[in-house]
Amino acid sequence: MDMYDPMLSQSHLLNEQIARQVFDTLPEQGPIVVIMDKNGNSWPSDSEEFAKLRISEPFLKELCAKVDDGAEPIVTQVNEASIIAAQLATDRTDCGYVLIALPRYSPESTLVNIDLIEALLNQIALVAKLLEKNTLLYELQMKHYGAYSNNKPSSN
Repeated sequence: MDMYDPMLSQSHLLNEQIARQVFDTLPEQGPIVVIMDKNGNSWPSDSEEFAKLRISEPFLKELCAKVDDGAEPIVTQVNEASIIAAQLATDRTDCGYVLIALPRYSPESTLVNIDLIEALLNQIALVAKLLEKNTLLYELQMKHYGAYSNNKPSSN
């Protein structure tokens, strides 16, 4: 296995871009959003607050397995926080998962606000799709410029 695969994979780079764009828009004291790839790499919006939730690796893997089985969004409770998990994918890339942690939310209050949570999940998915399309357009433009520069007659 190549040690650079996770660092250079399409989904890894896309996840980092998604995290940067989404996390900049989150309010302080708001939800904790975690972008997680299929390999377990994660990008939390607030590392310290996410660590305080003390969510175990096996629990996260179980949530991801449920999402992979098609049950989404998953709403569950861990200690004093509600956790919502859903798939994060674009037309071309399976990015993994998005988790939203709502500290001090009960399952009931989370379900009351499920429409807003689903809107946030949809917006994150939209950011992912737009970032992917932007990257594809950029690559196409670079190929076009490369082809154009190769067709120029030499000026000898």
